[in-house]
Amino acid sequence: MAVQTVATSSDSTVDLGPAAALSCRECGHRVPLGPVFACEECFGPLEIAYDFSAYDTEELRRRIEAGPASIWRYAPLLPVPADVAEKPNLNPGWTKLVKADNLARELGVTGGLYVKDDSGNPTHSFKDRVVAQALEAARAFGFTTLSCSSTGNLAGAVGAAAARAGFRSCVFIPHDLEQGKVVMAAVYGGELVGIEGNYDDVNRFCSELIGDPAGEGWGFVNVNLRPYYAEGSKTLAYEICEQLGWRLPDQIVIPIASGSQLTKIDKGLQELIRLGLVEDRPYKIFGAQAEGCSPVSTAFKAGHDVVRPQKPDTIAKSLAIGNPADGPYVLDVARRTGGAVEDVTDPEIVDAIRLLARTEGIFAETAGGVTVGVTRKLLEAGVLDPAKTTVVLNTGDGLKTLDAVAGTGLTATIRPTLDSFREAGLA
Repeated sequence: MAVQTVATSSDSTVDLGPAAALSCRECGHRVPLGPVFACEECFGPLEIAYDFSAYDTEELRRRIEAGPASIWRYAPLLPVPADVAEKPNLNPGWTKLVKADNLARELGVTGGLYVKDDSGNPTHSFKDRVVAQALEAARAFGFTTLSCSSTGNLAGAVGAAAARAGFRSCVFIPHDLEQGKVVMAAVYGGELVGIEGNYDDVNRFCSELIGDPAGEGWGFVNVNLRPYYAEGSKTLAYEICEQLGWRLPDQIVIPIASGSQLTKIDKGLQELIRLGLVEDRPYKIFGAQAEGCSPVSTAFKAGHDVVRPQKPDTIAKSLAIGNPADGPYVLDVARRTGGAVEDVTDPEIVDAIRLLARTEGIFAETAGGVTVGVTRKLLEAGVLDPAKTTVVLNTGDGLKTLDAVAGTGLTATIRPTLDSFREAGLA
C-alpha cells in the first residue's frame, strides 16, 4: 500500500472538532490531520486520535440527549466541526432499535432481542453514516470531487451526499452489481463507472487513481479519507447504547465486509465506557459472513491470525470483499470480547431474510439475512446465550436485493367472487 501524496491541505488547525491527530493502529506514530490513510513509518492503518479530556460526563450526556435526531447529536465525539448540523448534508442516523419479540420467540431468545434497523437512513443503508463523516473531511481539506470504490450501497450514499452538498461525484463499482443498487447510485446525477472484476479489483484501481494526477482534488471516502469515514460506524454503538437506556448490550452480531464497521463499533463502545456514559461490563461481539466470501470466519475457525484472501461467490454482494482490510483486527475484537465469527450459506441467507420479514415486518437486504442467519446458527450451536440482551444489525433495505427473494410472489390468483375466494382455501 502506498502512502497518499495528493497535494491538498493537511493543516493541523482544520476544524474537525475533538479530532487531535491521526495515529497509527500498529506503531502509534502520530501525524497531523490530513487526507492520509497509511503510516509513513510502518504502513499500518491510520485512525483518529481525540482529545476528550475536557468533557464532564453528565454535561456531555445532557448535550447528546438535547441534540438533533441524527448522528450529529454525537458531534462532540466525532471528527466534525461543532456546527456540522447546520451544513448541507443528509443528516443520517438515529434509526430504530426494534425490540424483536416475535423473532426472539422463533429463535428461543429470552433475554431480549433487538434489531438495529439501519434501512431507515436516507439512502436506506448504514453507509450514509460513514459518508457523512467523510464529507466533512472532504470539505475541510478542500476536495472538489467525492468518490469511492463500492459494492453498491456506498455508491448510492456518496452520490446522494455529494448532490446535497454541491460536490461532483464519480464512483466505481463492480460491473455486475444488483440492478437496484445500480439505479439508486446513478439517479443522483453523478458519474457511475463499472469496473470489470470484483470489489477487490475496483479498490486496487481506485488506489492507483489516487496516486495519479488525474485523481488530484478527489476525496475517496474509503481510501484517502478512510480514517474519517470509518468513524461513522461508531455512531451505531452510540445509538444502540443510548436507545438501551445508556447501557451496553451483552451480545451484538455485526456483518463483515471490510471489517471496519465491527472494529469501529467496538471502538465506540470503549469510548462510551471511558467517558463514563455506560457502565463498564463485559460484552461480546460476533462477526457474520456469507460462506461464499468468508475469509475472516475461515481464519477465526482455524485459529489463525492471518486472513487469507478469497474470491467472492455469494448473493450477499454488499459483503463480498475477499481481502478485507480490517480482517485481522476483527479477529482481535472477537477473541478479546469472547465472541466469534461465523458464516452461513446463500440458502440460509434467503431463509433468514424471509424469517425477519415474517416475524418483524423488516425487509432486510442480503447482509441483514447474513446477520440473522448467523444469529440463528450461533444460538443453535450454544455460542450465543439466549438469556442475554442481544442486538442484531440490519444494514440495508431488501428492496435493493430483490433478486435474492425472487421466488416470492402471489399466494393465489382468483376470480373476483366469494366462491373463488373460498375455493382457493383463503376463507
